Amino acid sequence: MTTPTLQLGTTTIIDTFAEAFRLRFTRLLITAHDDHWLEAAMTAVCGYGTSVIGCDAEIGLERRLSAAESPDGRPAAAILAFGFAADSLAKAIANRVGQCLLTCPTTAVYDGLPESEERAPLGQQIRYFGDGFEKTKVLAGRRFWRVPVMDGEFLVEDSCGIAKGIGGGNLILQGQTLPAALAAARRAVAVIAETPGTITPFPGGVVRSGSKVGSRYKALRASTNDAFCPGLVGRVETELVEDAAASLEIVIDGIDEAAITQAMAAAMHAIAAEDIPAISAGNYGGKLGKFHFHLHQVLAAAGPPAAELG
Repeated sequence: MTTPTLQLGTTTIIDTFAEAFRLRFTRLLITAHDDHWLEAAMTAVCGYGTSVIGCDAEIGLERRLSAAESPDGRPAAAILAFGFAADSLAKAIANRVGQCLLTCPTTAVYDGLPESEERAPLGQQIRYFGDGFEKTKVLAGRRFWRVPVMDGEFLVEDSCGIAKGIGGGNLILQGQTLPAALAAARRAVAVIAETPGTITPFPGGVVRSGSKVGSRYKALRASTNDAFCPGLVGRVETELVEDAAASLEIVIDGIDEAAITQAMAAAMHAIAAEDIPAISAGNYGGKLGKFHFHLHQVLAAAGPPAAELG
């Protein structure tokens, strides 16, 4: 195990790095009649969107939008969706909008990357559900489709922008107890949610099944990260510190390196506590991912959190 050299209070920040990958992403703005239907839309469209190892996209809530930011003045939210390639991401997002947002009462969908030159078809595919009764309109130079549905019409932008992003920024926190680890993970996810341009796509923002590359079973590309499993201490080479009883991983996807750096730093400050002896990260020896977020450098680059600055 690497030698720890940095502390946040009583929490050791292991001298290691998170290894992340180049992904493509899109940003959609979703509006609805009220918060109930907006929440229903978000729950559906972000479902089964945790890891591109097995899902069509990694997808999650970036942030809620204020009334002033809403494209039509109604309750609104921005989501980010990430995929390995533009073509596969375009297919995934069109399917999800068609299955989850076209079907949800009162929703409308707007492109959140209107300046992006790389485009993916959206409304231009979904419009066919209108069976010839759909209509097109241009607002401020942007094309939309109005698809007749049973509560009125579904308004959806003709296409959505795609840009280069990063997937797989991560932290692995180690708790003296499972409740301590769970509480720390929730604190981390809460502060990451305040960081623009990031999502934590796993359930509640947290991963208990951190993975490593490869497996003893030839059919699997990934398997349990045994170095962080407390039940395997003594059977494998462990990365857990001596008094850690549970570990949890937080995976962060972001629009760029700055966003992930900010999110990781804020999360480490939120995690650090007397019952969290260490914070580490997952990597593959630097052989697979283009982006390496060294924990000590991340903290140095971000500086102290705003609360500490007074």
